[in-house]
Amino acid sequence: MSRPIRVALVDDQPLVLMGLSTLVRSEPDLELVGDAPDGRAGLALLRRTRPDVVLCDIRMPVLDGLGLLAEVAADPDLAEVKVVVLTTFELDEYVFEALRHGASGFLLKDTDPARLLEAIRIVADGGSLLAPSVTRRVIEQFGQVGSRRRPHPRLGDLTDREREILTWVATGRSNAEIAARLVVSPDTVRTHVSRAMVKLQARDRAQLVVFAIESGLGLPDQPLS
Repeated sequence: MSRPIRVALVDDQPLVLMGLSTLVRSEPDLELVGDAPDGRAGLALLRRTRPDVVLCDIRMPVLDGLGLLAEVAADPDLAEVKVVVLTTFELDEYVFEALRHGASGFLLKDTDPARLLEAIRIVADGGSLLAPSVTRRVIEQFGQVGSRRRPHPRLGDLTDREREILTWVATGRSNAEIAARLVVSPDTVRTHVSRAMVKLQARDRAQLVVFAIESGLGLPDQPLS
């Protein structure tokens, strides 16, 4: 049997922490390594326990979620830690900044418990939490600030196929959904995604989305449904 997924919680609302703690502890394949009431205490927790996945509030005292993400990204010892941002609103102003800082995705605080548990497992397995509807809004919001665009310096290292796959990844679709659109196997898509991640030095799939948007890649014409 594989070891359980180690989970840490960082949130300044006691009731949220209590609910998340109870939920995580109820699952045999998850292990709660601890919780913290703010980003600074959260960082100390992460450095002490090295969890696989962190559920972190974006708005907190002392050090907010963006500050925690920046610290995690700058610490090589925390390179394997995946951070999922918790937010109250789907269009939180900090969502794109959180992705830029290395978040593996985000969840609404009122997410269905089963979905939240699934999300922890997805992120632990290297996936990201970027639904097409949310990704569309991030793209639209970012598109209003064109001056912030900065093409990735290694974008030219991608093959045409890898670049095409990257534009589809930026819609928030899964490998299986992209494969169905392009009439190829999911394994083929997975291979191209993996190669793009290596070439662009992306820590996970969510960061690929950020790179694609920041680079101004034209997204597929098909609607994000």
